[in-house]
Amino acid sequence: MMLGVIRSCGFLSSVSGRLALLAATTGCNRFHFLVGGLWQATSEKASPVQPNMPPCDFSPQPYESIPYEQVRQIRKQYLSPALKTYYKKPLLIHQGYMQWLFDSEGRRYLDLFGGIVTISVGQCHPKVTVAAQKQLGRLWHTSSIHLHPSLHEYAVKLTALLPEPLKVLFLTNSGSEANDLAMVMARIHTQNFDIINLRGGYHGASPYVMGLTAVGAYKFGIANGMGCHTTMCPDVFRGIWGGSHCRDSPVQTTRKCICSPDCCQAKDMYIKQLKETLDTSVPTRIAGFIAESIQGVGGVIQYPKKFLKEAYQLIRERGGLCIADEVQTGFARMGSHFWGFQTHDVIPDIVTMAKGIGNGFPMAAIVTSPEIADSLAHALYFNTFGGNAMACTIGSAVLDAIEEDGLQRNSEVVGSYMLLELAKLRDKFEIIGDVRGKGLMIGVEMVTDRESCQPLPPEEMNSIWEDCKNMGVLMGKGGLYGQVFRIKPPMCITIEDVDFAMAVFQAALTSHMDRRAAAH
Repeated sequence: MMLGVIRSCGFLSSVSGRLALLAATTGCNRFHFLVGGLWQATSEKASPVQPNMPPCDFSPQPYESIPYEQVRQIRKQYLSPALKTYYKKPLLIHQGYMQWLFDSEGRRYLDLFGGIVTISVGQCHPKVTVAAQKQLGRLWHTSSIHLHPSLHEYAVKLTALLPEPLKVLFLTNSGSEANDLAMVMARIHTQNFDIINLRGGYHGASPYVMGLTAVGAYKFGIANGMGCHTTMCPDVFRGIWGGSHCRDSPVQTTRKCICSPDCCQAKDMYIKQLKETLDTSVPTRIAGFIAESIQGVGGVIQYPKKFLKEAYQLIRERGGLCIADEVQTGFARMGSHFWGFQTHDVIPDIVTMAKGIGNGFPMAAIVTSPEIADSLAHALYFNTFGGNAMACTIGSAVLDAIEEDGLQRNSEVVGSYMLLELAKLRDKFEIIGDVRGKGLMIGVEMVTDRESCQPLPPEEMNSIWEDCKNMGVLMGKGGLYGQVFRIKPPMCITIEDVDFAMAVFQAALTSHMDRRAAAH
């Protein structure tokens, strides 16, 4: 099985023991060396040793391109200042292999963010790489104006993974494009205009879908989002209502819950809020409702069980279509199911997908019913690169890798293990307010203290984040206040990788708490 070959990666960590012994026996006050991609220093009074990385059979090629400082200068001079970088000293990434990234100095990092939830089966996955190389030599592009086998093979393959009546495919290049088209389809098909979205939802940054994205940091002071109406996000940790049995997750909030097993007061109250939005903010007939199955950028927000099911019913009563944004939650990341909407026991009218669909190759899709798809045929719709030969070949290879490598099952097993290990850290550290998620879509919400639940300030978040990076673990951040560590790694990650990541996270948290205590 491919996973047995690709899971290990530590060409330097095996020498760490011998180097540490050498440092101890030489009598040197300081001895610097590279351990598993990490600079580590020892002295006569040794500081806590950073956790050793799991081994890796892959060795990166030497970096022989533009020097680091020149890259920084080019970026400053020629690239838009809107393009932000991570970390005080941004990484110059040189190469990637499965769950690992290598920088220009040869350091290795465990990538727990997967290129912003985009690397699904692994960086440079051998099967996907071979398929792409083969297609490159045959045909790159013709547009959908001509027939070519990769488009049609992929259409059959992808739609086979979706329930009836979701069997008609449109291909685009990005999640923003997919959600943009979904809005158009809903409005054309229903002949209505207004669309409901959730606070904290992220659906793209193009001018049309900016109205659906309810995260202020992504909004410009220009007219956008006509007909988009935001309703309360059913966040059972930070929201008004929540309890200890609300989520479809191995880990629940620490909030007290008085609900009986067959009811959820939090769900009922958030549904009431949606009803009020429908009664006050929109006409009696609407175009639709869009929601991520779990909010990604918003901070891995999980809704109460059955919330989406009842929300869909309310929307359909108003003539609207239900759009499931699977850009981050789709393609087996949930573990128990292939699509996030399946975990809510609903069937949407339109499904949008991107990111993991191409494992890093620009690709996105919309799948809907034949009836809704026919509505778009009333005018000419065309996407130059949507459905190109390269994208479809790579997308097909990604589906093969998910199945052949058992990545859905791996997401469930490894993701559940990580959630439970993070819950142990929550019990140890007062600044971890909440651990949540499903499969390999995980969020860790940081707070000043558990009593007030105030978001951990950015400078403290960044301190922990930087320490994790320096020890070889890369995580994302999200949430309305940047207070959530987002963990969405390539789905080939292993239990051994998780153990390493948890050891690093615990070390970073311990160091942070020591600094905080010293400051007081």
